[in-house]
Amino acid sequence: MSGTTVWVNGSLVDEDERSLSALDHGLTVGDGAFETCKVIDGEIFGRTRHLRRLERTLAGLGLTGFDADRLDEGIDAALAAAGPMPLGRIRWTVTGGVGPLGSDRTSGELTYVIGLVPAKPLPSHARVATVPWTRNEQAATAGLKTTSYADNVIALARAREHGADEAVLRNTRGELCEGTGSNVFVVQDGVILTPPLESGCLAGITRAVTIEWCREAGLEVREQTLPGEALVTSDEAFLTNTMRDVQPIATVDGDSLAEEMPVTAQAAAIFAERVAERMDP
Repeated sequence: MSGTTVWVNGSLVDEDERSLSALDHGLTVGDGAFETCKVIDGEIFGRTRHLRRLERTLAGLGLTGFDADRLDEGIDAALAAAGPMPLGRIRWTVTGGVGPLGSDRTSGELTYVIGLVPAKPLPSHARVATVPWTRNEQAATAGLKTTSYADNVIALARAREHGADEAVLRNTRGELCEGTGSNVFVVQDGVILTPPLESGCLAGITRAVTIEWCREAGLEVREQTLPGEALVTSDEAFLTNTMRDVQPIATVDGDSLAEEMPVTAQAAAIFAERVAERMDP
C-alpha cells in the first residue's frame, strides 16, 4: 500500500482490493455521509464533534441503524495499522449500503469505510477563486456533509484552472457562503465576521472552535450575513477547515489582499495554542 490505510465493514483491506458492492448506494446515488479529520501524532482532532456531525448528517438524510461502536472500531484499527504518524488525514464514510439502481432505498445494513493517509502541512496562505455557481441554502441537503460532492469537485477544478487552491461560493441570494471544503471569515474594523449557518454553509468543526476560542480570548466574532464581495472589501480574510486550521487568504481571483493581517494572525495563534491543549474540544 502507498501509505494509505483502509478499513471496510470490519476488516483492513488493501487500497486496491475490491471491497464494496457495485450497488452500494454511496456509489450509485451519493447516499451517504462522511467526515474528514486531522491526525496529529496518532490522535484525531475534534473526534467527538466530528462524530456528532456525522450523526446529524445521517439523521438529515434519513439513514437509520448507525452503529457508532462499529465506526470507532474501524477508526482505531486504521490508526493502529498505520503506526506512528506525525500528521495525517483520516476520513470516515457511512453510506446507505446496497440499494436499487435509483433513489429508492432498501432497509439493508449501512456501509462503513475508513481511509487514513499521511499528510503534509499546507501553505501558510490560501489562494481562492470565486465561481459562478451557487450554494442552495434551501436544498434538502443544505448544511449536511454528504457524499454528493460533485458541485464541489467542479468548483474546485475551476479554481485550480485559475491558479487557486480553493473556490468560494455565494448562495442563491448572492451572499457570501463558503468554500468547497472550508468556511470563510473576514475582518472588518477589528471584528471577525463569518456567514451564519442560515446562509447554507456547513457547520464546520474548525469554524465552531475558532469562534469559541477567539471569543474566549477576547476577540469579537459575529455570525452575520455578508455580501458576496465581502472577501475583497474587508480588511482581512481567512479560511478554516480541519487541515487548514486558520489560514489567511492571500489572493482572491488573482488579486492580492492586505499583506498585514493582525487579527487573522491573532486568531491563528489562539487556535494553535488551544489545539496543543485540547485535541478533543
